[in-house]
Order: sequence, then structure tokens, then C-alpha cells
Amino acid sequence: MDQDWNDNQPIYRQLRDRVVDMILEGTLAEGDALPSVRNVATEYQINPLTVLKAYQALQDEELVDKRRGRGMFVRDGAVDKLRASERQQFLEQEWPLIVERVERLGLDLDELLKAAGRN
Repeated sequence: MDQDWNDNQPIYRQLRDRVVDMILEGTLAEGDALPSVRNVATEYQINPLTVLKAYQALQDEELVDKRRGRGMFVRDGAVDKLRASERQQFLEQEWPLIVERVERLGLDLDELLKAAGRN
């Protein structure tokens, strides 16, 4: 995980997003344990309560399970759930802006496919 934090979001949210990225990229597979709160807090020099808050957010989103005495684990189906969520977010928030820019620039589908190396 990247150790740089920005001032635009709370650190717990950034940590949550980093774990989500690790799940989507396959660094953390379904059934894998999340790094311990103590290790993450020590490694990134952040308060353990901040790590707990990030992990609680993931648990609230039903992406991880807490196993008593063993830690937090990536739930089965977490990858599919995250992909569906990310796709929906892309289609609702990013895609309309891209379409608007494509229209403003007068690009057509052939030009876009050629630029993407797909025709």
C-alpha cells in the first residue's frame, strides 16, 4: 500500500479505498486475511482506531468478515460486489463526463476505437 495520505479525505477512508483496490487487483483474494490492525497502524504510523474505523467501514459494506480472535477476512463474493459497485459509479458519474467531452471534441466511434488500438 502507498504510504502517502492526502488532505482531501479522512485517512480511514483512504485506507478503506486502498484495501478495496487491493481486493480488486487481486492482491487480497477472497478468504485472505486483512493485515492486522496493529501492523497497519505501525507501518503507516497512524492511530489503530483509524485502522479499525476503515476495517469497520469494509465490514459495514459486507466486504469483509470479522472472525473472533482471528481477524478480518475478505468475504466470498467481495470482488463481484466491488466490481458491480465500481461499474455503477463509473456509469453514473464518470461516463456522462466522458461522453460530453467526446461530443464537444467531435470524435466519432472509429477514431476512439483506433486510438484505443481496437479496430
